[in-house]
Amino acid sequence: MRIIGIDPGIAIMGYGILDYAYNRFSVVNYGAIITTNKESMPKRLEILYNSLWDILNEYKPDAVAFEELFFNQNAKTAIIVGQARGAAVLCAQKSGIDIYEYTPLQVKQAVVGYGRAEKKQIQQMVKMILNLKEIPKPDDTADALAIAICHGHSSHMGDMFRIK
Repeated sequence: MRIIGIDPGIAIMGYGILDYAYNRFSVVNYGAIITTNKESMPKRLEILYNSLWDILNEYKPDAVAFEELFFNQNAKTAIIVGQARGAAVLCAQKSGIDIYEYTPLQVKQAVVGYGRAEKKQIQQMVKMILNLKEIPKPDDTADALAIAICHGHSSHMGDMFRIK
């Protein structure tokens, strides 16, 4: 199964593509789609959508995994990130790929084994699980890989986490 994990953001949208078979991961590709605040919001969303569309068409994943948005402070940031996430979800939907979402707690438990793990712990475990030489940068990329790992570990649970 080929999985793409996506960590949506308006400035940086991290993605990580993994193949998962026989309880083992192999890295296909990872990186980030970057926009700048010199572009208008609609233009930035278009860049995210079109870039992700190209990635989905090139790598043809079987599943797209997102982390549920969680914000406890800044509503404006939540709305902006929500727009980027919406563009990514729409792109995946139009591609006909199954879409799944996981809470931050689920991602941390799947990668580290502890739901209150710190960002550095998650990054270190992503490096170890995927046998990488260094922690992927930017952080959004490591987060996207963690989301893909979470889906791989959860994929035996069928449609439990699928967005209907």
